[in-house]
Amino acid sequence: MQDILFHYKKIHPMNWVYLSSLLTICVYFKFSRFWSVRNLDLVGLLLFAPGLVLVAYGNANPGAQESVIGIGQLGYIWLFAVGGLFLVRMLMDSIMVRRPLLEPNLSVGGMTFLGIALLIFLMANIANSDPKELTPLPTEISTIIDAAEEGTAPTNGPAEAGSEEKSSQSGLQQYGPRNPLLALLPEISTQTFFSNTDNQSGDASQVIYDPRRIAVAKSIAILSHLAVIIGMVLIGHRHFDNIKTGIAAAVLYLLLPYTAEMTGRVPHVLPAALLVWAVVTYRRPMIAGIFLGLAIGVIYYPLFLLPLWISFYWKRGVLRFCGGLALALAVSVGILAIYQSNDALWADVQQMLGIAPPKLTNLQGFWQHIDAAYRLPVIATFVALGGSFAIWPPQKNLGTLMSCSAAMMLGCQFWNAHGGGLYMAWYLPLLLLTIFRPNLEDRVATSVLATNRGLS
Repeated sequence: MQDILFHYKKIHPMNWVYLSSLLTICVYFKFSRFWSVRNLDLVGLLLFAPGLVLVAYGNANPGAQESVIGIGQLGYIWLFAVGGLFLVRMLMDSIMVRRPLLEPNLSVGGMTFLGIALLIFLMANIANSDPKELTPLPTEISTIIDAAEEGTAPTNGPAEAGSEEKSSQSGLQQYGPRNPLLALLPEISTQTFFSNTDNQSGDASQVIYDPRRIAVAKSIAILSHLAVIIGMVLIGHRHFDNIKTGIAAAVLYLLLPYTAEMTGRVPHVLPAALLVWAVVTYRRPMIAGIFLGLAIGVIYYPLFLLPLWISFYWKRGVLRFCGGLALALAVSVGILAIYQSNDALWADVQQMLGIAPPKLTNLQGFWQHIDAAYRLPVIATFVALGGSFAIWPPQKNLGTLMSCSAAMMLGCQFWNAHGGGLYMAWYLPLLLLTIFRPNLEDRVATSVLATNRGLS
């Protein structure tokens, strides 16, 4: 950006927390209705920032005294507390029938200009930033990629097959249930609250990413953010019949400190883009199924949305939705097969779909300092909640589809063993759209798909 703006310097993320919070209040707070639900939602969104700061401080001082580790743990507790309030808010959203139109304090032109400016600066930060640090690359993936670059294929002998399977299982333990190919992409660090005091660059297990992989990661992150923003605006225009509402939700997404901190992290934003576009295309069950299936193939957790979405399409469109879902999962497995040997493919599919007992050792984030046994009832409660959406609410519309999807993706943060609470992008766009949505009781599958019979 210095080539365009004279002596441009990135805004420190702590300063951005303060500035964005003030700007959010200025643009969205309804001063004439001080005790409105909208204002409470805004306060809740702003309360996520202190938790992110505390977690960042704890992560930046991993080798410090126990009090510092306690600060990081306090950050996760803070995020869980605020997330728990929003979980209740999303579950209760379907009973909030009176939804007055509370537009932002800026005009459509002002909101559009602000959104474009924020988007340009955030995307420029991705383009001009470097990977977070030297990041470990999984052995099985690096072996396949290196062999492909050298024009040789890895052997599939019995001994090596066992080694690859063990390595893939270690990938499941290290990275959790998600597509193993995500490990090829570095996390682009656009903002850092605090510098890490432990320099681990001398670790032999660390590798420097190839510039091509860095370019791919930046491209996917930028395109994913564009998809999220365009999708949110389209939802406002096509499904809410109010483009200003879609623009308002999209601009608020760009304003939040979380977006500025995690802008360049593909595992955060790519699933968000796919879930948003599943909602954009909800009137085309097959296409919506494809987007949801791709999201499952990326991070696994949207798998628990299936009872909700299948129930929504049950009276019309369920076969087309399931067909698109199966097609997307088959494509995801096929992509894995291209990059992986036959002996280790099943282990990678297990990692992609989370086919493994719940992890109880070497946990990260909140569960790092908590007895892992307490994680099991949390998982059971989450699974029961997801299953309950098959029958509740009995009449599902677009509003309940968004709010319950946001609730499920928020709920998985409470038992995610790999930094749960930090993957806010998985639910944040849908949560914001739910906050701004009008009454959508008439947007049910039997009516919106009636004129689309025979189409995808």
